[in-house]
Amino acid sequence: MFEAASRAYEDAGIDPRKDVQSFICCTEDFWEGISITDEYMPDQLGAVLKPLCTISSDGIVGLATACMHIMSGIADVAVVESHSKISDVLNPDEISSFALDPIYNHHVNADPRFVAGMEMTRYLKDTGTKRDHCAQVAVKNKKNALLNPRGVHGANLDKRAVLSSKVAASPLTELESSKTIDGSIVFVLASAQKAKKLGDHTVSISGIGWSSDTPWIEDRDMAKAVYVEQSAARAYKMAGIRNPTTYFDLAEVDDTYSYKELQSLEALKLAGKGKAGKMVESGTFDRDGRLPVNASGGSLGVGHLLEATGLHRVLEAVLQLRGQAGRLQIPRVKKAVVQSWRGIPTATGAAAVLGN
Repeated sequence: MFEAASRAYEDAGIDPRKDVQSFICCTEDFWEGISITDEYMPDQLGAVLKPLCTISSDGIVGLATACMHIMSGIADVAVVESHSKISDVLNPDEISSFALDPIYNHHVNADPRFVAGMEMTRYLKDTGTKRDHCAQVAVKNKKNALLNPRGVHGANLDKRAVLSSKVAASPLTELESSKTIDGSIVFVLASAQKAKKLGDHTVSISGIGWSSDTPWIEDRDMAKAVYVEQSAARAYKMAGIRNPTTYFDLAEVDDTYSYKELQSLEALKLAGKGKAGKMVESGTFDRDGRLPVNASGGSLGVGHLLEATGLHRVLEAVLQLRGQAGRLQIPRVKKAVVQSWRGIPTATGAAAVLGN
């Protein structure tokens, strides 16, 4: 966290002790193994004796909180941090199971990914998406990650290898499931007036939204990502976007599991219902396609960062918008959409519209 914060402050040209009025951490006590974890955050961020709050949700919700602080006048500079230290967790499946309904679901005594298996089954059935289309997502993203210096799980695979890998939660396979990694990501946000003084590489957030569907698994429409639809609708309204299909040059969306990328793209209105699978198969979402999706490799290729996963989506999009993505750079990226999901068993996520 200290290293990430130091780099962010140097990049923005600020002193956290003098220039920042609000610090926000996105963390969950269960993953930390410590209660009231925000007590342990100020030292590494340069936030001692400064206002700091914790958001128990994905990092993009933390960005939204920082935006509200700035828009309300509480701060003109805010810092958002989130991280994963999953290597400290001995029993991640048990932690995930704690989030299940304590009466009917928690005692199933199964890999919590069974929820993803059920969602995937329903999504495939209701949309007519082919099983191969989900495998193609894993092939695409893992190949993209080979160009990413952060691409821990990059690989050159074919669909046969993906489909024949060990079953995680039928029909989902292990190669279609992202693997967790350690990391910390820090962003510096500023008001438009203040940002003009911080250099030429600023990226704007023109729209942001977040939402939660019902917490009860049994009550959800598992074929759709309703939380994405609602989050995107709010972000698009704020940004004044009427036709998202042709608006964006890049999308970094949730791919915790292969089917989630397709489901999310349809919920974001970047593909019609049941069309995302055919589009990924035809190369529309490749790095050199009409709309590159998860050109970074996503969570399948880079790794899953718990509550920092949304900030990873934003980080990769910001690097593209600033022309600093190195071998991953896509020409003429001016507008991007990022989207996150908090993970099993939640139906909580967020979306943001970025530009330069």
